[in-house]
Amino acid sequence: MAEIKIEKKKPLWPWIVAVVLIGGLIYYMFLRNDETQTTKEVEIENATSTDTIN
Repeated sequence: MAEIKIEKKKPLWPWIVAVVLIGGLIYYMFLRNDETQTTKEVEIENATSTDTIN
């Protein structure tokens, strides 16, 4: 009789964890930077507007 080789499937969960981590890094790098830059712009606008009133 011929032998049938059965290969076990490799686990999928390490790939899922890697995708989630990469997605989190992308969110942190790009989306979090945009929020901090808009806050700084607002502070600069408020500072210049109060300087011109005084």
